[in-house]
Amino acid sequence: MSAATPGTLPAARTAVVERVRREGAVAVLRLPDAAQTVRAAEWLLAGGVTVLEVTLTTRGAVDAIGELRHRFGDDALVGAGSVLDADAARRAVDAGARFVVSPVCLPEVVEAAASLGVAVMPGAFTPTEALRAHQMGADVVKVFPSEVLGPAFIKGVLAPMPFLKLMPTGGVTPDNVGDWLRAGAIAVGLGSALADPKLVAAGDAAAVTERARRLVANVRTARGHA
Repeated sequence: MSAATPGTLPAARTAVVERVRREGAVAVLRLPDAAQTVRAAEWLLAGGVTVLEVTLTTRGAVDAIGELRHRFGDDALVGAGSVLDADAARRAVDAGARFVVSPVCLPEVVEAAASLGVAVMPGAFTPTEALRAHQMGADVVKVFPSEVLGPAFIKGVLAPMPFLKLMPTGGVTPDNVGDWLRAGAIAVGLGSALADPKLVAAGDAAAVTERARRLVANVRTARGHA
């Protein structure tokens, strides 16, 4: 599959990419069950984080995606994470997911997302993998696990390949998000540093919402909108 140019992307996919870019952060919800996922999403939205990735490792993940889409509509941009095959992508999209994310780059997932008209964000760890993901049709390339690499890696990869849209995931926190964005990332993915399963299980809405607000403020500062 050859890389699609921005002008050839369906409008729905382009809109998703632009919203991810605008918001600057994707909350990765890797929680035990659907109920905790929906609860955490409410608290994050209260703090201004509106792009939500529900990982399919969550029990009842597809139901959670459907519930979030029903409850929040366009106030939240809901996608599916940890997508490892085409069938999983289809089930997530049928439930309302508007983008799919994978920790690896699998042609069948990229092709399924394209056929379903949703944005796809496959994973890569090396410059070669990132380029191949782009050439296969990735809308955004998830750099994972990025804690092993650091912001300097993002800057280094983008120097010869500035057309890549990179989203580091892993090792990103509300406090260091600016380092990744200033390095050139289109956005970042945050999991337990944002929606910590322990905080969610304890019902600590205030702590999760405060993290979300701090994240949003630091994204704005990094982009010069403080």
